[in-house]
Amino acid sequence: MGSIVDKAVIAGIGETKYVRGTDKSESQLILEAAQLACIDAGIDSESVDGVIMAVKKDKPSNEDFIGALGIRDLKYHSHVHIGGASAVSGVIQAAGIIAAGLAERVIVATGWNGYSGSVKSDPTERLARMPATEIRRDLEFPAGLLVPIQWYSTQATRYFYETKADPQGMETIALTTRKHAQLNPNAVMREKPLTSEQYRSSPILASPFHLYDISLQTDGAAAVLVTKSGISTQHKPVYIAGGAEGHADVPDDLTSRPDILNIGLSKAAPRALEMAGITLNEIDFAEIYDCFTFTVLRQLEAIGFCGRGEGPEFVKNGRIALGGEMPINTHGGLLSQAHVLGMNHVVETVRQLRGDAGEAQVGNAHIGLVTGYGDFGDGAIGILHN
Repeated sequence: MGSIVDKAVIAGIGETKYVRGTDKSESQLILEAAQLACIDAGIDSESVDGVIMAVKKDKPSNEDFIGALGIRDLKYHSHVHIGGASAVSGVIQAAGIIAAGLAERVIVATGWNGYSGSVKSDPTERLARMPATEIRRDLEFPAGLLVPIQWYSTQATRYFYETKADPQGMETIALTTRKHAQLNPNAVMREKPLTSEQYRSSPILASPFHLYDISLQTDGAAAVLVTKSGISTQHKPVYIAGGAEGHADVPDDLTSRPDILNIGLSKAAPRALEMAGITLNEIDFAEIYDCFTFTVLRQLEAIGFCGRGEGPEFVKNGRIALGGEMPINTHGGLLSQAHVLGMNHVVETVRQLRGDAGEAQVGNAHIGLVTGYGDFGDGAIGILHN
């Protein structure tokens, strides 16, 4: 344990404009974000020697990065395929690669046309990219479980039945993240505030989820440049103190899982905290992967901020809002900024620790926690500090 502690820093961050409708391809967006991360760090992109793609597709390829960034000597390249956990897992992998001496400057990038592409997407192609294709095709699809909202509603329904927790916790998360998005110039939902009345009167799309419990469909990309500690860059370094990846029991098959609410973060979080040598009481803010409001509640519980069923109580009374005891998703998250497969959460963590978050800045932010949540319970967590 601890072999990556402070061996690597996030030296550069890059984001495209987040929109709902673009003529750019996914590869163009991802490569643009990678270039922006290099510019932000103040380094020549040709000196990048590692690339980690944190997206389900295998494009862009390593050759695309070499061509777009002018890379002269690519020493390491990989793809991480665990859905929304891929971005954070990719950052931790980059730190490990650097600690092992296999590379010194690693781009971790992701993005998609989650809005434009969804209109044209082929269901057969989507199925081929899912884990356990046979289970989805032969067991779940005939039963009507076709899209993520249905898989997650199954878990949420069980959660509220089992724990008797207050569903209003989901509303709290939706309203809080939307309020934070009003402070973010690159949030799709900026200048579109959300009231409790609007939330409650919105349609239920798959019980218990209202419209505003579901993450956005957007186009865009984000990237970070992870470098060896000590390399000179133009921003205050943000150190990677620890991180881990974890997977649910029977990770690809909800119906066979002994505990349908089990998620990989419950295994990963203790490892990451031990590696970083900190306790949860030292965390100043958290960027929690929010594909659904419900998954934020479960992750807060799995990390250990509270027990199972206690998430709705934990988020009450402004605790997770800016100025509260534990601000979360200070950029608006997937629910109100943009759905960029979680890389925007990493970017926001870096901004907070640099002190560059503008109106959304958390006071005296020194240690930040960021999570990823993918597929049917894959989890990744990173602990960063300035």
